[in-house]
Amino acid sequence: MAGHARKATPPQQPNELSGRRRRRRPKRRIGRWVALAASVLVLGTAAVGGWVYTHLNGNIKGADVGDALGDNRPKAARGGQNILVIGSDSRKGLGDAYGKNLTTMQSDTLMLLHTSGNGKWASVVSFPRDSWVQIPACQRGTGSASSPHHFKINEAFAIGGTTGDTATAAACTIKTVEANTQVRIDHFLIVDFRGFTGMVDALGGVEVCPQQAIHDKKAHLDLEAGCQIVKDDKALGYVRARYSIGDGSDIGRIGRQQEFMQSLADRAKSKLYDPTALYGFLNSATKSLTTDPDLAGIDPLYSLASSVKGIATDRIAFLTVPNYPRERDVPSDKANVTWQQPAARQLFSALNHDQEMTKADLKKVTAHLPAPASTVHVTVLNGTSTKGQALKIADQLRALGFQITTTGNAPQPVDKTTLAYPQGQSEQAQALAGHLPGLTPTPSTQGATTTVTLTIGPDLPAVTG
Repeated sequence: MAGHARKATPPQQPNELSGRRRRRRPKRRIGRWVALAASVLVLGTAAVGGWVYTHLNGNIKGADVGDALGDNRPKAARGGQNILVIGSDSRKGLGDAYGKNLTTMQSDTLMLLHTSGNGKWASVVSFPRDSWVQIPACQRGTGSASSPHHFKINEAFAIGGTTGDTATAAACTIKTVEANTQVRIDHFLIVDFRGFTGMVDALGGVEVCPQQAIHDKKAHLDLEAGCQIVKDDKALGYVRARYSIGDGSDIGRIGRQQEFMQSLADRAKSKLYDPTALYGFLNSATKSLTTDPDLAGIDPLYSLASSVKGIATDRIAFLTVPNYPRERDVPSDKANVTWQQPAARQLFSALNHDQEMTKADLKKVTAHLPAPASTVHVTVLNGTSTKGQALKIADQLRALGFQITTTGNAPQPVDKTTLAYPQGQSEQAQALAGHLPGLTPTPSTQGATTTVTLTIGPDLPAVTG
């Protein structure tokens, strides 16, 4: 990573959706700026009086997404809560000053905060925006609906936000996250593009310490190496820069954004007794927020922040969904990442069961990459009475990079889906099973078989990306 910024302090809890110059710190605290910002929000308004409290409270927008989400959703977690944090790239009100060719709403950052039921630990999971996932059918805001398809995860916000409607943008993002993780989202919080620059500028800028000079045309950024204060477009460019720094991936940018937000939170805390700076920060922060109705106010946000602030630092895990370059599976795709299975599924299962998973735990389950899909040859047989199932599943697997050798009907109907592999192809079978939750590969009993054989039964699990 090219640079780092300053430290921070934590976020946490409410209910179901209704509708430097010093030594380098580890990348540990994404989302804590949300907690501290909410804390500063309340402490600051308490200091400046009722009128300001009312004004700032009214800035926070609520968006009811309940109807757009429908009834086909994952079950609630067995404990704790899940809050989806979306960083919106909205350019509304900025003219062509930045990203003039952008015509749709975009999400630049996507994180899932899980707060434990016992209040003793929390996890913040970052989703790379280049994650190649299944985008479910979503309402566009025009009355029409999109068709299910695979694409980058951040496209969901753009699909729902086709007409500029934040509620439908949030709903499509929530549906996409839920469909690919099977984790139910209890609350959401959107921070938009304009609010970010307003918060930074109100504080007089934020210190960053790039270890090497950054010259990024796409981010409109030119910075020399070393610690310096950035604001306006430079601050925005710093958190958005990607292609000119490190390996040019979104993974590296996630870490840089985490560190910048730590520095922003520290700066806000230092301005608690500067009324002008504090009001400017709070005004921009609250104007930039859109939440579900249950979080749409200073008090519930402060309650969320306060609950996380009590958690010990070493019990807040900052994780990224396990992934690898999709090029391993689909050689022509050099731009996206695939979630590593079954590791990603184990992470989401831990959240659903309110079980703590540390970075060390996640590292253990990601130590061994699956065989590339392009090396897995598959025979798909339909063992159900539904015509076309083999072709349908084969198309889905082919889109993930698997080599489909044969499709057809099974010799006879089957009660359960099976995945059999010939001698020497256990790893190939495991790679395919990673996209078929709950399916366990077994050795083939047919000696002449040279491919992994998927026989579809009525219980076939949904193919995951």
